[in-house]
Amino acid sequence: MAEKKSEDGSNKQLVLQKVYIKDLSFESPLAPEIFRGGNVAPQTQLNIKSNAKEVATETQEITLTLTVEAKDEDQTLFLVELEQAGVFLMQGYTEEERQMLIGSYCPGALYPFAREAISDIVTRGGFPQLLLQPINFDSLYAQAVQERRQGNDGEGAPPPKETH
Repeated sequence: MAEKKSEDGSNKQLVLQKVYIKDLSFESPLAPEIFRGGNVAPQTQLNIKSNAKEVATETQEITLTLTVEAKDEDQTLFLVELEQAGVFLMQGYTEEERQMLIGSYCPGALYPFAREAISDIVTRGGFPQLLLQPINFDSLYAQAVQERRQGNDGEGAPPPKETH
């Protein structure tokens, strides 16, 4: 729980009340044949997006959606889709501060849970452990704010990608 005084003397409070998986899908279309082969050097691609929904007064459900696809040449080895969610209580913040929390802090707080879930499901799918790299959600949020200011609301633009 994060609590501090605002400039006007009111208490600011940010509480992560619940963390949960809303949806999880794992596909390995080439199994079991893929495990008979020798050296496979897959390329992974990570797509991320986040959504917020008010579920009660001063309470937001933040959903971080990650899609990881591993390919060898043009063949998909596995595909993971995960919706990692959390319920956050936010009290005493200005609208601008709330937007920053929703767009940066909350997805950043959920990401370690998503990384663990994806690593676990990939391993259970018969593949070596997949360690997703850390992501700077502050930078992604700042980039999205800048795009909005320039008149590009981001619709039609591809989500952030990470390639390994």
